[in-house]
Amino acid sequence: MYLFLTMLSVLIPTYNTNVFPLVEKIHDQCKQAGHEFEIIVADDASSDDSLEVQQKEIEQMDRCRVLKNETNLGRTATRNLLAKTAQYDWLLFLDADVMPKYDDFIKRFALNNPKDAPIVFGGIAYYPEKPRQQQVLRWKYGTDREAKSVKERGKNPHFIISQNLLIQKDAFFNINLVSENVYGLDNIVSYFIFKNNLKVGHIDNPVYHLGLENTETFIKKSIQSLETSLRFHREGNFPEDFRPVQKLYIKLKKWGLLGIFKGTMRLFVKSIEKNLYSNNPNLKWFDLYRLYHYAKLKDQQHA
Repeated sequence: MYLFLTMLSVLIPTYNTNVFPLVEKIHDQCKQAGHEFEIIVADDASSDDSLEVQQKEIEQMDRCRVLKNETNLGRTATRNLLAKTAQYDWLLFLDADVMPKYDDFIKRFALNNPKDAPIVFGGIAYYPEKPRQQQVLRWKYGTDREAKSVKERGKNPHFIISQNLLIQKDAFFNINLVSENVYGLDNIVSYFIFKNNLKVGHIDNPVYHLGLENTETFIKKSIQSLETSLRFHREGNFPEDFRPVQKLYIKLKKWGLLGIFKGTMRLFVKSIEKNLYSNNPNLKWFDLYRLYHYAKLKDQQHA
């Protein structure tokens, strides 16, 4: 299965991030693999002018270029722009705040790809060292919930995290139907993959996620993700029982326990928030916290 990756477009959306180290590593690996390749970075109207030096260095590299958005479009719209600009059929999307775990990262996509899979997910990894307290919740969640083995990912094969995704161009445009900048779109894209019955190849080829949000930002984004799922369901583009939090809500409603759950959570929500900001956050409590907010959003929806 090596020949299909003789031509590869590596696409990296970025905002206020120095992507030169990532581009340099990927560039070296593409050359070692002997591919016909291009690396396109799309700067989404960064406000950090100091990044221009690194971007000029990228443009001086063979088969690399930098696109610059005049206004901030968001990651999803920027990915669409990158896909339309790419000249090759296979697209490797990488977030700006990642770094490949393996030195043969590019080769692994070619050598380990399952047959007839238009989408290949390499996985996400986190460094084992505990970060500063403000980032512990994001690190712990990523380590426990995102950094899964190939076998674990195979139990829910349509679910992907788009930080590290190899995909054929036609498949990308079939599932990337949303251009707006909202958080939680990986859930929507995963549903579109499921709905279109597209095969996802899962391989051991992760990238380290380096850009850990602080706890406040991560909690806000988690709630925004719930809002995104609810809105897409309301518009008829997402089922009501696709995510674990949705399934738990349905069970509580079926058993007549929603009122008791919300009443109990109101008593303990401040204590749970204190724990989430601590150096040892409890992910089970985080699950309950998100379920509580999902229930409140559902109440607002029906008000």
